[in-house]
Amino acid sequence: MLGTVFNIQRFSLFDGPGVRTVVFLKGCPLRCIWCHNPEGIKREPQIMFNSQRCIACGECVDTCPRHRHFIREGLHGFIREGCEGCGKCTKVCPTEAVSLAGKLMDTEAVMAEVMRDASLYKESGGGVTLSGGEPLYQGEFAVSVLKAAKDQGISTCIETCGHAKRDIIVEAAKYTDDFYFDYKATGDEMHKKLCGVPQTIILENLALLCELGARVTLRCPIVEGENEFPEHIRGIGEVAGKYSCIGEVHLEPYHRLGVSKSEKLGENAAYDGKAPDRVRLESYCEEITRISGKACRIS
Repeated sequence: MLGTVFNIQRFSLFDGPGVRTVVFLKGCPLRCIWCHNPEGIKREPQIMFNSQRCIACGECVDTCPRHRHFIREGLHGFIREGCEGCGKCTKVCPTEAVSLAGKLMDTEAVMAEVMRDASLYKESGGGVTLSGGEPLYQGEFAVSVLKAAKDQGISTCIETCGHAKRDIIVEAAKYTDDFYFDYKATGDEMHKKLCGVPQTIILENLALLCELGARVTLRCPIVEGENEFPEHIRGIGEVAGKYSCIGEVHLEPYHRLGVSKSEKLGENAAYDGKAPDRVRLESYCEEITRISGKACRIS
């Protein structure tokens, strides 16, 4: 079973209980305007270019089979159209100015990385977390990794936007200990405006997970001027209170890590929002707990 992975991050403390290894899978059905991992949106591998590291040596020009790189007046240029993402240029770049986001890996290769920290998982109650992108966008591969982890006695977690096929949700739930489930906007209109798709399938899958007896943490990115409205805060509390499978709510203030990544992908109009004031976030948590009766914290 092969999947496209764009990062494997070890020693994470914020992506599930205990110490985690987070496997990031490429591909996502949403188009959130504030996306933190834009390199995870498209399924295919992509070249990222960091102009600050480039010394215009021309090694990539001579190596690229599609002739997408060029040097003109001492400056490097890159034509994205027609690039197949083969990654040959990244192997010869002496400064790592060009890098490849995404590579094919099989389940065994992923598990080899995961098992490097098996002793830490036992000590901390941690394990492996699948993230993205949207990990269930590569549903069969995600399930393959989850099953392999459970076979090794490793705790599993999925960070999901909830927009996935019903049968994949059902299958993944068999091998998943914790779901970190995104709730990004309240109502179809706001959700479509901010994330590119209606909210209907997401809420249906949240209800499905509860029917299946899953353990869910509701994760809510908060972006000033975008979804930081009383009706959304109230909506978070109402959803958290409605579903008994939701044990806790995490508010996640916007951060700018996606901006530089978007620039490296050649996206000139990278979103650059603002994080809400910490005091306001604390008041939102209090309101959510009052409405839902569930614990709320700021991630």
